Amino acid sequence: MNVFKFGGASVKDAAAVKNAGEILKLHSNDQLVVVISAMGKVTNALEKIVDAHVHQTGEALSLLDALKNYHLHITNELFSDPKHEVHNKLNNYFVEIEWVLEEPPRDYDFVYDQIVSFGELLSTTIVSTWLNDNGLTNQWMDVRDCLITDNTYREGKIDWETSTGLFQSRIKELFTQANIIITQGFIGSTTENFSTTLGREGSDYTAAIIAHIMNAEAVTIWKDVPGVLNADPKHFSDAQKLIQLSYQDAIELAYYGASVIHPKTIKPLENKNIPLHVKSFLEPNSKGTVIGKDLETKPLIPSFIFKSNQVLISISAKDFSFIAEENLSEIFSDFADSGIKLNLMQNSAISFSVCIDDSPKKDALIEKLRTKYKVKYNAGLQLYTIRHYYPSTIESLTVGKEILLEQRSRTTAQLITKDLPK
Repeated sequence: MNVFKFGGASVKDAAAVKNAGEILKLHSNDQLVVVISAMGKVTNALEKIVDAHVHQTGEALSLLDALKNYHLHITNELFSDPKHEVHNKLNNYFVEIEWVLEEPPRDYDFVYDQIVSFGELLSTTIVSTWLNDNGLTNQWMDVRDCLITDNTYREGKIDWETSTGLFQSRIKELFTQANIIITQGFIGSTTENFSTTLGREGSDYTAAIIAHIMNAEAVTIWKDVPGVLNADPKHFSDAQKLIQLSYQDAIELAYYGASVIHPKTIKPLENKNIPLHVKSFLEPNSKGTVIGKDLETKPLIPSFIFKSNQVLISISAKDFSFIAEENLSEIFSDFADSGIKLNLMQNSAISFSVCIDDSPKKDALIEKLRTKYKVKYNAGLQLYTIRHYYPSTIESLTVGKEILLEQRSRTTAQLITKDLPK
């Protein structure tokens, strides 16, 4: 069997759904588990509904109506019969969302998962129904019946033992009825049957989990890019496709913020030596990029990851002492409690510096740190990460910029910069 993953862009409208169907036709003789994200920007729309509900702005129902109309527009293009059963299925989901909105707001992360998880249920219901109507027989599977997590809402941690047994039993049963199984990415369930999510962009991770459990031959992620690029073309006009990547390079790129692959996706595949293909749904016959064991593009091509809106925080002692292990333990605990992730860190005898994404959470954290330490920070910075760098690549990136902090290892360089006055 193979696992395919289609992201939001690949099912964003009726034409995209039909295109996904054409891709599946090319593989209709294979056993496929197809993992699908919410359509287009639906996850963002559902997040706005959550915010409106939790903060009681009064907009939640009107935002939900807009979401209904978006899906209705797609279904009207795909299904000519206005009384098609798909409309009842979708209406039932929207009624369930309304039930959540009728309840008084409670813990944000819990409410988030109960509402946002409907994005994938809506998309897979539409796609599965359309495929069945158009000659691609498939079985729809609620992934929440098999993917069991703990109660860490928005970052559900997998119960691998329970999930393995459930997936193996359910998928084996469904493959006796059809060669294609359609299921959801990103979402799971607690043992109490509350929905959970696996973190943003978690559909890639879902595909890897299923592939690992089912010993899949390969995973293919279908995207709107020709493969894994060595840089974001929005920031680097000369970005080029990497034909192949080792698991290690892919993990490093994902860890540093490359958006093509979810950071948690690679490890389950590496553990069973399952190759990962990243291909274009616009050019399905093109080769794309393959990620696997001991695969590297030779000669090594530098890869660039750019993050804007960065904050560099420098922490030092108020007295004459140094920043020692006990201080670092306390500082790390403060960052963990704030839910802020570190993009880079560096310590010296008298200070500890970290680079983070700018967010409203930083202000409360800085105030907390200032009760015990001297804290200085710079905002509006850029973080460049270069994998397989050459000195010339660093020089070309830093023209017109001041380097505030720099780290280099044998394979990776990171630079925190700010623009010089013109």
